[in-house]
Amino acid sequence: MRQEVTMKDSKKNNKDKEFLNFDSLADEWWDENGKFSILHKINPIRIKYIVNQISKYSKIKKTIKLPLKNLKIVDVGCGGGLVCEPLNKLGAQVLGIDFVKKNIKIAKKHALKENLKIKYIVNNINNLKLKKKYDVILLLEIIEHVENWHKTIRSINKFLNPNGIIILSTINRNFLSQFFAIFIAEKILRWIPQGTHNYQKLVKPKELTNILKKNNFKVLDLTGMNYNPLTREWELSKNSTKINYFCTAQKIN
Repeated sequence: MRQEVTMKDSKKNNKDKEFLNFDSLADEWWDENGKFSILHKINPIRIKYIVNQISKYSKIKKTIKLPLKNLKIVDVGCGGGLVCEPLNKLGAQVLGIDFVKKNIKIAKKHALKENLKIKYIVNNINNLKLKKKYDVILLLEIIEHVENWHKTIRSINKFLNPNGIIILSTINRNFLSQFFAIFIAEKILRWIPQGTHNYQKLVKPKELTNILKKNNFKVLDLTGMNYNPLTREWELSKNSTKINYFCTAQKIN
């Protein structure tokens, strides 16, 4: 009994730590030189990957000028709306969800400034309550921060339309990711605030794809995202998912 209580307390403390961490950083979202500067640098790569995957696998008819027109997308863990805004500009109907109220406030304010029609709501990823289904669900740099990402994958399925796709990005769990994504990125280069990632919560591609398959998803793509120190640019890679990687899966009817 004591052990069970201790485990519950530990999970609660971890949730509180994650919340306090992101709550304290909320004002930094749209500062390209601030604490989230790395997200601004990789955002073009993220949007490129998302649009490419949607173009390949979505059943929605596209147009040249607005490639995502009529597409319904929900970005779970949207933060300040860095991904929501460019997708909305490409024609998608976007819903952004985050468990930090301050993040949603920042996202709404910036969308209003940009004259964009994006819906934002405060909601907990482990207890999602959505009134309708979507064509695409995004979980970008999210599952490595939740206590039970298996449960998250299970619950997401019911919010997808038939043949809908889920797109995730996360960090592999191995020596290289521990060294580069945590030690170098957080402690040396200070790309992200120290303590952002917990090595034990990182997710191996095989673990992710196995859970997706068990929950009625067909895995369509695994693509790495690597930093090239020579060009100082981020690149998509089909050859390596050893550190950062994307995954796309489609709901099986």
